[in-house]
Amino acid sequence: MTAETATQTGSETEAQDDAKVSTEAQTDTTDSTGAENAVDTDVTEESAEDFDDDQDDDEDDEDRLVEEGEIAGDYLEQLLDVLDFDGDIDLDVDGDRAVVSIDGGDDLTKLVGRKGEVLDALQELTRLAVQQATGERSRLMLDIARWRADRRDRLARLGREVAERVLKSGEREALDPMTPFERKIVHDAVAAVDGVVSESEGAEPKRRVVVLPE
Repeated sequence: MTAETATQTGSETEAQDDAKVSTEAQTDTTDSTGAENAVDTDVTEESAEDFDDDQDDDEDDEDRLVEEGEIAGDYLEQLLDVLDFDGDIDLDVDGDRAVVSIDGGDDLTKLVGRKGEVLDALQELTRLAVQQATGERSRLMLDIARWRADRRDRLARLGREVAERVLKSGEREALDPMTPFERKIVHDAVAAVDGVVSESEGAEPKRRVVVLPE
């Protein structure tokens, strides 16, 4: 074999080796791309499953709250019949709790009482009735003759007025003792005013909101 022939044969061998390496690299790239696509598909499917689970949980929670409202409505309707009071019962869901409202009757203020004391007692009895039927503790809210709705509006207005006074004077101001529900309304109202903050102090049942400069 001549030197020229040997050189040509070596070149052909190298070209074949280069072609083989190129083919293997393409195969690796294809396999890698396929694996990445598979991973992306798995992630997408898992995300979709999580989303479906969240939707199912939300629907289950809403169904549970609707059931609580219906049980409470039946219980309160029987109570009105026993008392011979007129009233329209309205059921709703507000966030994470069922809401039952009774309105339209002239005698309903008797079920509210002084500072809502009778209303609070009826709310606890209604929650117990729901718990007895479902086996789960209820956070249901009961309103009668719009007492809580009007109280909410008054407290929100009070919170804003106190916040503005504190902002102008620079001195802290303490409000009268309130229930946890009432204090939350005031805290939310104060939070909407820049330059002041609110906190609760004291022990139940004399725990109160204090508004002070930020």
